[in-house]
Amino acid sequence: MSSLSQTLLDPARRPAVVETLVGVVDAEVADKSGIGGRVIKTGYGAITKISDGFVGKAVNRLLPGFAEALDPFWQSTGERPFADTLVDRQVEAAEALLAVTDRQVGSTSNKVVKKVYGSLRGKAKDNVISALPRVGAAIESHAS
Repeated sequence: MSSLSQTLLDPARRPAVVETLVGVVDAEVADKSGIGGRVIKTGYGAITKISDGFVGKAVNRLLPGFAEALDPFWQSTGERPFADTLVDRQVEAAEALLAVTDRQVGSTSNKVVKKVYGSLRGKAKDNVISALPRVGAAIESHAS
């Protein structure tokens, strides 16, 4: 089985992977409700106003780290759907993905990104966990 990095970062495949993952982010944000949902939607709105295509650029920048972080889960998935593997190991998977974003945000000089991320980071693990089924299905659609 190829590594996720080899597969997802293939130049012929990467743009479609990024587009699919941006769709996952959009869908997850759209599904949020209540006060917490409003906070997420407001933060997402602020981030998307920074520059046209900001989310796609961010996903593209994070993709190598995400692929590396998720590869151990991918290698252990066997014949099961990848989403099931991620959900079964949700805390570990969420922490692996958040470690990537934490490093990226920690190294940026963009104060708006740092502020928005900082305001959302407290609930980030729960949000990542709820997104894992979509993330797993999206990755599997490109890596299988």
